Amino acid sequence: MSDIEDIIKNLDEQIDCISKIKSEHTDVIKKILDILEIARENKHQIIIFGNGGSASTSSHFTSDLQKTSMIENSPRFRAISLTDNIPVMTAWSNDTSYENIFSGQLENFLQNDDIVIAISGSGNSPNVVKAAELANKMGATTISFTGKDGGLLSKITKINLNIPNSDMLTIETMHLLICHLLTTLLRKKGNPVFSY
Repeated sequence: MSDIEDIIKNLDEQIDCISKIKSEHTDVIKKILDILEIARENKHQIIIFGNGGSASTSSHFTSDLQKTSMIENSPRFRAISLTDNIPVMTAWSNDTSYENIFSGQLENFLQNDDIVIAISGSGNSPNVVKAAELANKMGATTISFTGKDGGLLSKITKINLNIPNSDMLTIETMHLLICHLLTTLLRKKGNPVFSY
């Protein structure tokens, strides 16, 4: 197979995945949008985390919530990413276990009205699952973005958006696409402070 054929095949696979999300998950996306809107109006924190590519998605979505989603005459999002403080993550990992890098931080910030967004392509990352379990115990609204079969994370969070694909790169691409879709929809709720 030539490079051009590989490019076309990969793009077709991405389009097929988007089509499945469109036909199977628009109601879940709307639920997440509604939760985010309520959090903005009531100034509840949104706490986001994940490993690897999901860590960068966590940072990216937090940035979009904090700035890109700003609209006139509306409260700003109170969003933080637990992947952005490297000294804290390495301290938890070194002094206890890598499994505690998110739950350890979560205990510092979380209140029972907050929103927790846990991102894991496999849905089985122990540190992400542990933090989601803690968030449930503390009364937060837990949302997960997963892929493959959803893993344990999809079963323990209150709302799950599972990407219908088993390729990790595609899953991560779709997670960011969903984050950008949510940002776009949030900007349409008023007059955006920043135009792009």
